[in-house]
Amino acid sequence: MFLDRLPSLRFGTLRLRIAVLFTILFALVMSVVMILVSQSIERFGERAASGDLAANAKVVDEILDLRAQQMRASAEVLSRDFGFREAVATGDSATIASALRSLRARAKSGSAFVVGLDGSMVDDGSGRHPPVDTIWGPLDDGNQKGLMRYGDEFALAASSPIEVPDLVGWLVVTQPLGAREMDRLAKLGAVDMQARVASQSDLPDWAAKSADGQIVEAPGQDDGLYHVSRLPALQDGIEPRLVLQHSLTEALAQYASLRYLLAAVIAAGLALVIALGFRIAGSITRPLNRLDIAVRKFARGEDATLAVEGEDEIGRLATNFNGMVQAIAEREREIIHVGLHDGLTGLPNRKLFVQQLDEALSLRRDDDQILVAYVDLDDFKVVNDTMGHPAGDALLRETAVHLRKHLPQAKVARFGGDEFAVLVKGIDPDQNLTALADEIQACFERPVDLGGHQAVSSASIGIAVAPGDGADGITLMKHADLALYRAKRDGKANHHFFEPSLDEQARRRREMELDLRLAIRDGGFELYFQPLYDLRADRLQGFEALIRWPHPTKGMVSPGEFIPLAEETGLILPIGEWVLREACRIARAWPDNLSVAVNISPKQFLAPGLATTIMQALTATGLSPERLELEITESVFIANVEKTLGTLHSLRDVGVRIALDDFGTGYSSLSYLRSFPFDKVKIDRSFVQDLAQEGNAHAVIRAITTLAEALGMDTLAEGVELPEQLEILRREGCQYIQGYLLSEPIPSAGVNELFDEMAAKPRQRATA
Repeated sequence: MFLDRLPSLRFGTLRLRIAVLFTILFALVMSVVMILVSQSIERFGERAASGDLAANAKVVDEILDLRAQQMRASAEVLSRDFGFREAVATGDSATIASALRSLRARAKSGSAFVVGLDGSMVDDGSGRHPPVDTIWGPLDDGNQKGLMRYGDEFALAASSPIEVPDLVGWLVVTQPLGAREMDRLAKLGAVDMQARVASQSDLPDWAAKSADGQIVEAPGQDDGLYHVSRLPALQDGIEPRLVLQHSLTEALAQYASLRYLLAAVIAAGLALVIALGFRIAGSITRPLNRLDIAVRKFARGEDATLAVEGEDEIGRLATNFNGMVQAIAEREREIIHVGLHDGLTGLPNRKLFVQQLDEALSLRRDDDQILVAYVDLDDFKVVNDTMGHPAGDALLRETAVHLRKHLPQAKVARFGGDEFAVLVKGIDPDQNLTALADEIQACFERPVDLGGHQAVSSASIGIAVAPGDGADGITLMKHADLALYRAKRDGKANHHFFEPSLDEQARRRREMELDLRLAIRDGGFELYFQPLYDLRADRLQGFEALIRWPHPTKGMVSPGEFIPLAEETGLILPIGEWVLREACRIARAWPDNLSVAVNISPKQFLAPGLATTIMQALTATGLSPERLELEITESVFIANVEKTLGTLHSLRDVGVRIALDDFGTGYSSLSYLRSFPFDKVKIDRSFVQDLAQEGNAHAVIRAITTLAEALGMDTLAEGVELPEQLEILRREGCQYIQGYLLSEPIPSAGVNELFDEMAAKPRQRATA
């Protein structure tokens, strides 16, 4: 045995041999301990470096997100500017480019450009933008920030919708993420690292196959730790990844002093081996073992706190370790809170609300119901426009406080803008859901004091209830959103429960909207014309242009079906502009004594630049302004009477004729006749149809024609189908007629034939 061999070492005494034995045993034990501790420290260093690298990745993500928000805020200032929106609506590329260059200089961005709904693009002249077909889809899906790539360079991008007032395009601002910029971001981290952005396809296989956010060590000679995480993209097909690299050698270098300390302790123990060998060994290994256990627990995500015993090196190491664990935990809590709550109101955001809804659904008992309400504040944009954005923010904060106070049983969230969500769980199956909906509605219907100014608050609410309307969160939220859309269509300050028919309606509406966009892009519309006849002169006076949509698979789609959808989506603006230009182009080939009448929708009329659009159409086609007649309804006066009258007068000044359509069906028609000198008043077809029945239709038409004649206005009766109606209208003094008695609407190709027919038999057709 080893003791039996000691005499051969020629030590003089047993005491010395025992001392040598203890010294050898102590040296062996300390060597083993040194190896184990070194390995533990190395593992701890790797885990600490991994934790720091993961924390740095979160910091970089937060900085990129904050920059994107700042860029979007800068973009929103320009996208809401009246002059800029007017330039976008009118296609003024020079003004748009100038504004974009100013925005780029002011925001110190890399580039700025505008993407239109039709796929067009106007940039700031820098040429730094990706192909428009790769970004139109994400913009149309409502994405507001992410990465783009032009050339070999990635850039952070933020978008803001351009609404006039409906969506006509997006303003996009980018900030290059080149090597210098990524180096700056890397220096903001707690440890030295290298940062870059790369496409998924450009990464090596071992990095591309790693899980999102996973810390991996590069194979081969590279001693680096890598963190690869997904970044949001505002462009199709780029799959951006944030790649952070941290040197493992540098991470472990900071623990070299600990190894020297351990070596010194072992050296001191060797000097005192006989008297204190085992005690010293125990006093050193016990705290190191506790540190190793704590490091392992911390690496597993468990609570890892070391008891501080003394103020020596081991005690300070425990103190520093505890401080590091607390700092990382606090930083993670802050990051999680920011990621799950709305910064303005403190309410949960969409992500946390989805988690709360999924949790409530998983814990729902068989008889319980869960209510999800989507809320959209009415006229919130008016508050922002008239009282300023601080007042709008104050309204949102006050609404959040009020909801917390008056709906203690509910979970309330803010999804952004003026959208809120309410979750009520544990509802008894016998409880009156209508009463609960009324309670939620009442929380929004009240006056709110905004810095001395009173604002009347109300909201439109869509409601879905589990399990009847869906058993999972995605379905419930989708159905609540559909119900909200229906509530907004029915008017303000009301709520609507989900109905299965809404899902099918939404599908058909989306399908028709896509078909409308394709028809606008591909020129899928046609114009038909219905003659307007002058009874006094017994001649053709002109035609009314009527849009028709020959769908490639559905046949002829009624205007009553697609025009309301075009109004809602804002597509009426490009459609109306096409109708105006096409009608002027076709009418230019008619005889000079014939005019063309074009209907102008309320949204089209209130959009900026209507007068400019009309003048451009007249100039481009060469049609005389006196031959163009615009037909409007009294609804155009509702939003802004003064602006409407100003636009009408400017059009009249250049010679364009103005007709009041559907006269007699509104509440204020007479007052509008006093406000503006219309050229023509169109008597609604409902009065013409009543002429064949006993009633006061004769008197009403006589009153209208007498009033119009006194005011110097012409009258035209719509919907004339019978000779008896024509004779009564002639007798009551109506000057013009329109209807199937003359002709149904015909394609433009048939207009010339109608010219010849009416020229040959003017009297017979007018009196048939």
